[in-house]
Formats: sequence, structure tokens, C-alpha cells
Amino acid sequence: MPGQRRMLRILSRVLAPLRPQTNLKPLSSAASLPLPAAPGFAVKPMMELKLYRPPPEVRGMTSLDKEAFTQTITVPALRVPTGVLNKVVKSLRKSAIQRPGVPRVVQDKDQSSDFRLVLLDPHRVTSSGSFSEAEAEALKSFGVCEELQYYELRLTYHNLKSEEVLEAVLPQGQDVTSGFSRVGHIAHMNLRDHQLPYKNLIGEVIMDKNPGVTCVVNKTNIIDTTYRNFKMEVLAGEENMVAKVKENGVTYEFDFSRVYWNPRLSTEHQRVVDLVKRGDTVFDVFAGVGPFAIPAARSGANVLANDLNPESYRWLQHNCKLNKVEKRVRNFNLDGRAFIQGPVKQELPALMKGKAGVHVVMNLPALALEFLDAFRGLLLHEEPSSDENLPTVHCYGFTKDDNPDTDVVKRASQSLGVPLENRCSVHFVRNVAPNKDMMCVSFTVPKEVLFSSEQTESSAEPAAKRQKCEEASDST
Repeated sequence: MPGQRRMLRILSRVLAPLRPQTNLKPLSSAASLPLPAAPGFAVKPMMELKLYRPPPEVRGMTSLDKEAFTQTITVPALRVPTGVLNKVVKSLRKSAIQRPGVPRVVQDKDQSSDFRLVLLDPHRVTSSGSFSEAEAEALKSFGVCEELQYYELRLTYHNLKSEEVLEAVLPQGQDVTSGFSRVGHIAHMNLRDHQLPYKNLIGEVIMDKNPGVTCVVNKTNIIDTTYRNFKMEVLAGEENMVAKVKENGVTYEFDFSRVYWNPRLSTEHQRVVDLVKRGDTVFDVFAGVGPFAIPAARSGANVLANDLNPESYRWLQHNCKLNKVEKRVRNFNLDGRAFIQGPVKQELPALMKGKAGVHVVMNLPALALEFLDAFRGLLLHEEPSSDENLPTVHCYGFTKDDNPDTDVVKRASQSLGVPLENRCSVHFVRNVAPNKDMMCVSFTVPKEVLFSSEQTESSAEPAAKRQKCEEASDST
């Protein structure tokens, strides 16, 4: 409901400074174990220090020195007979240590073949009384003494999590990172000003800690080109921008530096495609590399897909062949308004006499609502009938209004020249920023619009607006 979304937006603004960034979790308050006086003594309650905090000398590091992160810490352990080792490890899966590259079972201090040490999570286990009732019962049944041992554990850079490394390096009190999204082998980031001196170190850490990522890029803050491309700076890894991704069972390939791709919209792509039936026709006005067009064609629809960007058009053709739907998709490299007033206008009269559905997808949220005026008088010289099969439009828009549904309907109505209230549906797609939503308004194009005598003059796309990266990144 609009009121609920408004409340959520207000809450998100208040909580935004506290929210962890995409793919990076905040470093929790940890503790440090004091070294017991002698082996076999129970470990005392932990002091309020961060057990896994890297050495303070790494603060301000701009060139990654992995050796500087090496440290030795003390963790609790249980001495377990090898005969019941597997059963004990299974019973203590919640209390056992879990660190990247750190074994949970090590040789005991006496190098005995009859016993092993099971390393425990020092955040969960501070004394023998820290075990849950079920864990204590299991240890008793296996004949394992609950008295804690201690073990000196050597941690290196490779055992630390990415947020721990970055929190130790970046200035205290500053955001650790702005998070990243993954597109194939590429991790792309929107770094903030205070993070830029550390950009190459951040890129290397992100690449190290995320298997399969071989390139990390940072987007520039502003885009204002005709094709709304991002300028990207490679922070770490190979300069290979051709990504291969799979979404909803469909494979796409494209040059990420020259086309739009938004990995956060897979659910929305599928939602609209599910509305399309076999034999329907889909006009995709801002098709990009095909995330609506290709799945629709695979479901049996006939598709006319268009994009102004020559690179998007080229990769759209490539992806049609890659997914073996090239016979069902006709591709165009036109301005969006020219596509509506050209191929769409030519095909509509015959389609409106049939019974199969007709869908028009307009996914360019920064501008698409402004293009709806292209439907005014589109079929002025055609003869309307009483049972026209009118097309359904799915048009996307950004809104910062406190009543997002009302706002997008109002703007769509203004472009069409007729009121859409009670004649459309509005779908909330996602929250783009704390005070900004992406919405989809769907409606059947009214007869009085298509056959209106008030035509709009054909013109090129509106000049590209200067948009922040987070706005433009959601335009695909």
C-alpha cells in the first residue's frame, strides 16, 4: 500500500547510516581471550576487545601488504578422543570455529594420535558453561571432558573476511565500502570520496575474497552521454569487460562498459514475461541486450525489440542467436519515439484485429514516462472498430514522491493526455535509494489516445539528464 511504502521509506532514511552495504556485512563486536596461566585451565570470560581485529599498523595502508595482517590469537578448544571425533564435531557445529581457511580440528599439544583438539568460536564459547544443553549432553554421552584447553592460532590475511581487512585499513568511523554488484566475472562498485585513496586496495581485496571475480571496476559519479553509458575505472584484475551472465535460465553476453545491465531486476523481468502468452506480440522500446525480449521470445511470443545504443543493438542480436530465438525477434536500432511511431505504428492495426495479446514494454525509468506522448494520435488515419484488441503498456519510472503510485499515474496521464486513474495498475519494483522508488505502471492504451487528432510531433529522445550512477544503474 502507498502509505506502508511511505513509512518504509521514512524508516529507510533514518536507518540508512546503520544499514550494511550490499555483499558486505558489518564487523560485529568481538572479544579477545586472555592467555590461561597453564594448559588445561578453563578460559575466563573474554575482555571487550576485538579478537579478529588486524594489527593497528595497517591503518591507512593504500597498497595491499598481505603479510602485515598476520597475527596470533588464542582460541578455546576441546580435547577429543579420535574415536568419537566426527560425532563431536557434528554435535558442536554451532560452537566450532568458522573462519576462512581455518581448520576446526588440529593436532593436540602432546602430538598424541589418540586425541585431537576441536577449535571453538571464541565469540560463542567463553567457559565450559557456554555450551547449550544439547551440546553438553552430547559431550557427556561421548565421554568428552568439558574443560577448555587453549590454542594459539595464527591468522593471516587469507583468514580474514573482506570487511575486517577494509575496516582495519580505512579511516575510523567511515563506511567500510559502498558494496558491489556482480555481473559475471566483474564486481562493480560505487566508491565514495573518502574511499578513493584506497580504491586499488579495495579492488584487490574484493577480488581476493570473492571466488570467480577477476575484474573490479568503479563507476564514475555522473553520466550524460547520448547512450547513457557508465565510464568505468578498473581497480583490480583484468581489463576484460565482456561479461557472461545467466538470468532466469537465459544466457546473455555483453560489454558491460558499453551497455546497461542491472542484476537486481531479474525478478521484474520474469514478472512481466509471465504476463505474455504464446502467440502474443511484444514491442520492447528500450530493449538493452534483451532481458525482456529474449525470455518473451522463448515463451513463444513474437518480439520487436529496439535500442538506440548501437552496442546494445549489436549484443541484442548476438544474444538472440546465442539463445536460438533470432527467428522470433526483429531487432531495431532507433530512437524510442521513432520506434513507436514507426514499427509499432505499422504493426498495430493488424494486431488489433486479432485476439492475441499485444504488450509494449518501456523500461527506461529515468525517461520512459515522457515517451508516452508518442501514442497520441498514433492511429489517427486508421478506422477504429468497436472491438479493438488494444495494446497493454508496461512503463517504468522513478519517483521520489511520498505517494509513488499517485505520482507515476499522474505523470503517465499528463504524457498521454488522458486520465489513467482507475484505468491502470501500479507495481512497486524496488527501492532504488532511501527516498527513491522504481515503479511500473501498466494500462491498456485508451482508444481516445490512439485515435486522437492531437498528434505529437516526432522528435528525438529527450536530452540525457545528468544522473547519479545509482539512478542510471537502474535503467536497464
